[in-house]
Parts: sequence; C-alpha cells; structure tokens
Amino acid sequence: MFGRRGAAVALSSLALVVSSVVWAPAGQAHESEHKEGVLCTGSSTSTYDPALTLVPRQTRVRARGNYECTVEPGRTEPATGYMEGKSPAASCITLDSPHLREFVHYADGKRSLIVYDRDTTLRVAGVLVVELSGRVVEGRGEGLAAQRIVTALPRQLPTECLTSGLRGSEGGARLEIGP
Repeated sequence: MFGRRGAAVALSSLALVVSSVVWAPAGQAHESEHKEGVLCTGSSTSTYDPALTLVPRQTRVRARGNYECTVEPGRTEPATGYMEGKSPAASCITLDSPHLREFVHYADGKRSLIVYDRDTTLRVAGVLVVELSGRVVEGRGEGLAAQRIVTALPRQLPTECLTSGLRGSEGGARLEIGP
C-alpha cells in the first residue's frame, strides 16, 4: 500500500510527532516554573535597628517569614523567608524607599531571591500595613513582579514612637509572585 519509501516517511513522521509530544512538556515545565505565580500566606516578625521613632533616619530592617505557599495549582508547601536591608529614612510612619532583599526557601529545595525597592506604608490605630513591591531576580519566579504585604502590630505600645522607639513588629504576611 505505501511501499518501502512511504513506510519510511510515515515512520519518520510518527517518530517526529512522538518526540515533539514527549519533549515539549519537559521544556514547557521548565519555562512554566519561571512564568507561573506563587502565592504565600503566613506570619512575619520584623526588627528595626535603630528603633523607629517619629524622626526619619537610616534604619536596618530584618524580617523572618513563615509561609504556606501555593507553588502550582493544587500543590502547597511550607516555605521560610529571610529579609534584610536598609531604609534611608524609616520612621514609625513609613519605611521610605527601602532597599530590601528577601530569600525564600521552599520545602522542595527551590529558592527565590526577591529585591524590593518600593513601598506603601499605612499606620492606623497602632496597626502597621506595609506593602513592598519589587521583582524576583533569581530562582523560582525569576523575572516576575513580587509583592509582600504585612499587617502587623508593634511589640510595644505605639506611644513608644515618642520615646525610645519601636524595635520590632509581628503580624500576618502575604507574598505574591506573579505577572
């Protein structure tokens, strides 16, 4: 019906189709690792050195996060984050132009390095809401935008802003990596 030449062409075509189907998902899986978002929720504990007062000044900021992350549809895993950096003019009211880096370590052994360079800070009745924006520069989500929102209460009374300053805060955290 096909002859030798027709059979060879059909088998070669079939081999090409099968190899395309078999190999395409592996290449796409690597690509999707960098293109699909990650959503993490959990807690965050921050420290400030020197303590935050009403007077803006350069401050070293450190934070630890414990997250539960959705790394792909239907799959969640624990992760930890460590953030460190400086704000050139931090106060009890704002973190003004922070230069922060967060290292996120996922339970599957993968990591993300996020650089934050923008913030929005709001303090109402002692509750501090900080939204950090930046980009993943390395690892899971590389090249994607990142946003970390923390809703925190100071470890001391808000009136400490007027005296010795706030040395830290604790609260809920949401980390979103995605387009």
